[in-house]
Amino acid sequence: MEYQDLTSLEEFRSVVELEKQVWEYTDAEDVVPVPILAVNVQRGGILVGAFDEGREMVGFVYSLPGVRRGQLTQWSHMLGVIKHQRSAGIGKQLKFEQRTRALQMGVDLIEWTFDPLQAMNAHLNFCKLGVIVSEYEENIYGESSSPLHSGTPTDRLIAEWWIRTDRVEQLVAGSKRPANSKAAIVPNEFLNETEVVDGWLACKDVNLQSGSTELHLEIPRDFSNMRVQVPELAKHWRMTVRELFKTYFSQGYLAVDFVLDRVAGRGWYVLRRSEER
Repeated sequence: MEYQDLTSLEEFRSVVELEKQVWEYTDAEDVVPVPILAVNVQRGGILVGAFDEGREMVGFVYSLPGVRRGQLTQWSHMLGVIKHQRSAGIGKQLKFEQRTRALQMGVDLIEWTFDPLQAMNAHLNFCKLGVIVSEYEENIYGESSSPLHSGTPTDRLIAEWWIRTDRVEQLVAGSKRPANSKAAIVPNEFLNETEVVDGWLACKDVNLQSGSTELHLEIPRDFSNMRVQVPELAKHWRMTVRELFKTYFSQGYLAVDFVLDRVAGRGWYVLRRSEER
């Protein structure tokens, strides 16, 4: 796989086609068009493509300049890989390529959004990249024409990728998990009590008053299928996770890790108070 900066109109058109293919958009308003890509690349944006041996573009990452509390950042708006290549590590490598270019710009922080109920995205962001999260946004994008996002509000976590930290350096160097992560031992207690009902993970009860140093919040492994097949359950999960994250973020907790236990078929977030992360 070859990774390179995208700078030509032809390459921008290929990105637009990939957007439509990856997210299956039916509304042109959801697509970042060629002129916007062109201007952003000229004025501090990052746009990197992944090309297979036949020189077909199979993925891309796109970010634009941002400012947070007076500090120059990059806002990573899109990371997309075509379906048959999504288990090849291309997404992770595209993020590493983005990081290299951001470092050359003098940037310390890259931010982006991701769905808190998508376990594989959480696994990539925490375990492969080393992000932390302290913000939750309700329905940030509104209605989307993508079938991947329809049916529930577009709630998102804001990933903070502090690209000069030891935590991130270790992952870029090949460490499998951040140094402060624990092994995949199922905790004795979760913020949300769950059970399997008719083959689907359901949330029975929640704890909004825990004062523990470390908290655990479980999510379903197959939210995409749940959203299509049992939409009411998916909506319940959306509201439950929203309430839990917003409650504990407001109390000074951060999401610092995600554990994906493939043997047990479970996944959960790890939250710690900001001074203890």
